[in-house]
Order: sequence, then structure tokens, then C-alpha cells
Amino acid sequence: MANQVMTIPLLHNLQEYSLRAQHMLEPNVWSYLSHGDTKSNEHAFARMSVMPRPLCHLVGGHTRLNLFGQALEHPILLAPVAYQRLFHPDGEVASAMAASAQGGQMVISSLASQPIETIVQGTLQAGGQAPWFQLYWQGERNRTLRLMQRAINAGSHVIVLTVDAPVKLANLQLPDGITAVNIEEQALMTNKGSAVFDGWMTLAPTWDDLDWLRQQTDLPIVIKGLLHPADAQQAVELGCDGIIVSNHGGRVFDGAPPSLEALKHIVQRIGDDIPILFDSGIRHGRDVFVALAYGASAVLLGRPYVWGLAANSAMGVAHVIRIIRDELEMTMALCGCAHIDEIDEQKLTPSVKVG
Repeated sequence: MANQVMTIPLLHNLQEYSLRAQHMLEPNVWSYLSHGDTKSNEHAFARMSVMPRPLCHLVGGHTRLNLFGQALEHPILLAPVAYQRLFHPDGEVASAMAASAQGGQMVISSLASQPIETIVQGTLQAGGQAPWFQLYWQGERNRTLRLMQRAINAGSHVIVLTVDAPVKLANLQLPDGITAVNIEEQALMTNKGSAVFDGWMTLAPTWDDLDWLRQQTDLPIVIKGLLHPADAQQAVELGCDGIIVSNHGGRVFDGAPPSLEALKHIVQRIGDDIPILFDSGIRHGRDVFVALAYGASAVLLGRPYVWGLAANSAMGVAHVIRIIRDELEMTMALCGCAHIDEIDEQKLTPSVKVG
């Protein structure tokens, strides 16, 4: 990796950060980061328009909100991203500190390349609130419980169970010194039947496992990776405290519907019973506005903040967050919204009757 300390030119937008990150990273690392069907999510946002509403009184407007007892300055969370030391030696600690500096929140990946305890400590030292922890099912209950309990003991505030990638493996050879340091070693599966049904899926969680996991902690449990309204409803009935509508940034299943398309149907089914967050395809503050208009409580930002990390460590991540937040505030102002709870589907032109 070409991540030497240097003074980089001032970057102004996410496109410039993307180009800078591509320049800084080895080609195979950039390919790993860019992998997946990103276009369907981005095109779903591109098809939406927002309706300007001038002459509104907006002095004193803000983007503040509360999620699971934490007061945040804006609704832009950092999504769980694996192996962040691939992109910069400062890794997850830099991202967590940047989220804290911007008054936001980060979700630590199960496949983090730094210890959970170190990441949490860096967050708190930066003046932030206890981060969330993204939990991959570890093949069986005891291993999963040990990992979750480690995250809880480290100070994690919310458990985010990701269910749309039952087996998560890196599609590149990790460099020496970069591993999923928080994961116990697991024996490789051997079987004579189907590699999928008799192999991978024996390690995947089920609804019964989710029900069991709910009983193991009093912390909020958020389930990430749902796209079908019936699945969202079942998660609510099992006691989940939140849902993240996500197609994993297009990295898991080609042909899955765009997250934005699924969000509307899940919100219609669930209403405001629990927070519904949105993940996959955020590239601009306007995209955040659209997701909030469709009923999301907040959004998760993925690849763009990693571009910032690769470009300039914590400073780059913080600047990417700030850019998107500024774009969100500008969109809000142009659409006559002083606060995020004023953003609704009537602000999107397809649902507005003009005249």
C-alpha cells in the first residue's frame, strides 16, 4: 500500500476522494473495495427528484436526532466495513475517531482488523459515545455469544446482527499482518453433499437463532440485511429494536432489489414502531434526504468514508462525513425543512401534485 504520510491537496467532493483513494491503494485492494453491483443502488437514487420549497423560515435548523438513547448531531452513521487497515494503517480507530469528531456514530465490523477494545477506547478518547458492534453469526451459538459478549464488555452500545451474508470471506489474499483479529479460528467445513445446503448454510443463522440471541442481552439488537416486508415484520415480532434495510452494497447477491426500493415497502409494513435505518448506495447528502423522506430514521455510509480513510486517515473520513452532512443541510434548506423530522415523502416530486 502506498500510504506514506504526506500532505495531500484539498479535496472538495466524494468523486475527488474516490480518485485519490484509487491512486493510494494497490489495485487488488481497490478492486476488493469496489466489488459488487453498486449501480442499481445509485441509479435508484438518481431516478428520484426533490421539490424545492423557498421562502420558509429556517433559522436555527439542525440535523440532530436520538437513536437508542444516543444523541447524534446528524443521521449519517459509518457502516461496518471489514479489514480497514487494508486502506490505511490507522484502520478502524481512525474511522471511529472521525465519526466521534463529527458528532456521529460508527458500527464496528466483526471482521475489524483492530481489537474491539482498542476501537472503543479510541472512540471514547475522542469524546464520542460508545460505538455499535456488527455481529456476524459465528456458525454456532456459543462462538457467537462469546464474540457478542466481548463487544459488550468492551462497551458497545448496540448489537447489529447482519443476516444477508451467512458466510463472509475476503475475496482477496490479505496481506501479512491484516486479519480479522477479533474472530476465533474455525475449522473448514468438509462434506460430501451440497457445498451450499450441507456446507455454508449449516453455519448460517435462522429465526430460532435470532430468537435465542434476543434473550442473551438487554442491549438493543438491530437486524441488518432485510429487504422483504414479511421478514421485517417477523424481526419486530421477535423483539428486534431496529432494522437496517440493506442489500449489502450490492456485494452479496447480484439481482437483489435496490435498498431504496425495499425501504418504502418495509416502512409501509412496519410504520414507526421501531427505528428503520437505510444502507447501500449513499453518495450525496441528497441521497440521505431521499432515504429519510421514504421513512428511514438514519442512514449508513459505506465505501465513501473508506475513500476518505485511504486518502487521509481520520481527517479524510471526517471531511467525507462533513461534505455529505453539508449537502444534506443544503437539500433540506432548499426543500423548506428545518429539521429532519420535517422530511417526508411529500418532499419528493413523484408524490407531489403541483398546482
